[in-house]
Amino acid sequence: MFRVFQHRSSGTHFVELFADGLLCFIAALLSAATLASPLPGVSPLTQIITPTILLVAFSFALVMALLYSFVGLYRHRNLGLIPMVVRIGFAFLLGGYITYLTLKYISYDGYAGSLVGYSLVYLLVGLMLYRGVAWVVRQAVGTRRVLIVGTGPDARQVCTDLRAGGQWAGYDVVGFYPTTEQTDRAALRGAAHVFDARQKLVDLVREHRINEIIVAVREQRGGGVPMNDLLECRIGGVPIMDLAYFYERTKAEVPVDSLKASWLVYGDGFVQGHARELTKRLFDIVSSSVLLILGAPVMLMTALMIKLDSPGPILYRQERVGLGGKGFMCIKFRSMRTDAEKDGVARWASKNDSRITRVGAFIRKTRIDELPQLFSVLRGEMSMVGPRPERPSFVAQLREQIPYYDLRHTVKPGLTGWAQVRYAYGASLEDARKKHQFDLYYVKNNSLLLDLQVLIETVSVVLFREGAH
Repeated sequence: MFRVFQHRSSGTHFVELFADGLLCFIAALLSAATLASPLPGVSPLTQIITPTILLVAFSFALVMALLYSFVGLYRHRNLGLIPMVVRIGFAFLLGGYITYLTLKYISYDGYAGSLVGYSLVYLLVGLMLYRGVAWVVRQAVGTRRVLIVGTGPDARQVCTDLRAGGQWAGYDVVGFYPTTEQTDRAALRGAAHVFDARQKLVDLVREHRINEIIVAVREQRGGGVPMNDLLECRIGGVPIMDLAYFYERTKAEVPVDSLKASWLVYGDGFVQGHARELTKRLFDIVSSSVLLILGAPVMLMTALMIKLDSPGPILYRQERVGLGGKGFMCIKFRSMRTDAEKDGVARWASKNDSRITRVGAFIRKTRIDELPQLFSVLRGEMSMVGPRPERPSFVAQLREQIPYYDLRHTVKPGLTGWAQVRYAYGASLEDARKKHQFDLYYVKNNSLLLDLQVLIETVSVVLFREGAH
């Protein structure tokens, strides 16, 4: 219903979270069954299906599933073995400790340490079995065979992305089908086979058992792309993706270079609606209020550190562009010297910027400098999640050089955003262009689930110091 909960990427995220949570729940029940003393005439199932045990199992599942998200296990698809072990180990240790404290709080009458220990052991075994079965199923199903229409730089990039693994690990690039664009065979050498354009596309699909076609050509007018053959393939049941849809699906971004107004007009997404606005506002009020309460000690300590570190005000006010292109005053903890822009010229912050103070470097990396903006969220000037607001001078420059830049102003700016958790750093026009592609994805697909996913991934970004804003 509505676009309140609808979102493909976050939907997958929460399906994985639910599956892992269910595994944790079962592990806790098995642990309770292992520790239960047999009673005459009482079923073992009856012994463990009690309100206390069910509460413990649910708490363990909830804590572990959230910690998996917070450490970025769903965010990163190609983590190396050591980083993955470190993150899982961190989740196990912290999750086990939190569950142990929960058991003590509810006055559990059994051995709390043993219950947590067995739960973690069963969970580890369950994870190995679950991942092993999933791998076997993927191998049994086999790979999906993909044909790329086009031979230019975009086609080569699509081939590289498909072979990078991650969610596309089960895809095999069979080859390229040339169009009227110039074919650089030297650049394609070793990538995949280049078919003869004189062969009918339908025959190639049938002969090579193609499961999916990706049209990696920006300009499709003028007869360069065999549209009649593609239509015949589509009618025959072969899915076909264009470049924009491919990048939206694989990288969760909307590429502005290959974007056409017709795709924005006729495609799905870019829907707000009253239900979405209401739920987003309620979400903003509740989440910002909770964070202000929890973050009050951190904010007080930060204010003291800024005052002791360098002369000047604690807070920094700056005009930013918000919903509908209207300006508002954005409040942050001051992280730069007071003479950072003494010549009056607005500049992007860069890595190792000499204008940033010692305390400023820390609070920028950990996003603490953004906490005063929670008051802007409460006032309704900002949202918890959305494109980061830019200064008017930058907006005037960027809207001239980046297509569809003003689409970001159709939603409220956010304290954090999809671009902030998906792109490491932005300090140039090219970085702004790249981040805009992620912001477009958020504007197109925004939903309550996507907002939750962004907030969860923000914890991962801050916790493991991934990127900056």
